[in-house]
Amino acid sequence: MEWKLFADLAEVTGARTVRVDVDGDATVGDALDALVGAHPALESRVFGDDGELYDHINVLRNGEAAALGEATAAGDELALFPPVSGG
Repeated sequence: MEWKLFADLAEVTGARTVRVDVDGDATVGDALDALVGAHPALESRVFGDDGELYDHINVLRNGEAAALGEATAAGDELALFPPVSGG
């Protein structure tokens, strides 16, 4: 499974793209747990003290908004976006 990371999340991992290994029946949440397990510094940036995903973090699966309980399939591309602003 491949994650695309943006803004400060890519800076934390040192890469814009990160591969993680998950089981064939993994959910988006499982893949996110694998990503955070491989890069623990991400935890405080994507999860609150209660262990829940911050509301301002966007998770996408194949370019569409994804819920953490959503099933994944081989070849899926996942993306993690922090809040961004522009002008």
